[in-house]
Amino acid sequence: MLRVGYLADSLPFAFFNRRGDLVGFDIELAHRLALEMNVTLAFVPVDRSRMSEQLADGYCDLVMSGVAVTTERARDVLLSDSYLDETVGLIVPDHERDRFATWQTIRERASLTIGVPDTPYYERKLRDLLPDAAITSQHDLGAWFAGLAAGVDAFAFPAERGSAWTLRYPAYSVVVPGPDPIRVPLAYPIGKRDPALAQFVNTWIALKRKDGTFDAAYRHWILGQDATPDRPRWSIARDVLHWME
Repeated sequence: MLRVGYLADSLPFAFFNRRGDLVGFDIELAHRLALEMNVTLAFVPVDRSRMSEQLADGYCDLVMSGVAVTTERARDVLLSDSYLDETVGLIVPDHERDRFATWQTIRERASLTIGVPDTPYYERKLRDLLPDAAITSQHDLGAWFAGLAAGVDAFAFPAERGSAWTLRYPAYSVVVPGPDPIRVPLAYPIGKRDPALAQFVNTWIALKRKDGTFDAAYRHWILGQDATPDRPRWSIARDVLHWME
């Protein structure tokens, strides 16, 4: 059995849909990984603040939920090869997107408040990029979209994740400030007790990147392409006479 840890708040990498099913980019990839290892699959929830400890204790074998590579994590766990790079972006009201086009124009704005995820890496990065802005940690991105985080001008978030949120909230847009995009690699954390699994996962990632598996998952879960199943063209035979049921 392969025990895959997941972070339930990691749209579009791992989340529960309206039917209560655990789905997402990395959840799909976890099913493929278990299938190709010829093992059964079990998903177990992971506490973000205890991820390293839970991997070390054998609670799960690896975590597949869009986990960013940081030096702190590299110290505590094995990290697979990167399978995707995220881009630092800002989620803003659609009508204000031009005001966030470059880091320079953002720095020139007065009295700016930026929300960031409850992740030290992003908070430090934003403080370096925008030293004069007020940086506030936001735990609930959904509440921010609902207008409950009054006074926050923009939310710093990976553009790939933000694009999934803007499919739900089309009044907002994701902006990647120029001139040079900032990339953050994603990897699968694995317990230090299991270097053989890490080596296998690295080989598997290389193969899936070559055969288009990651590209197809990216188009579906992050770009939102083919998100709605195609319906057959309406016809009398099918929809009225039900001859084709």
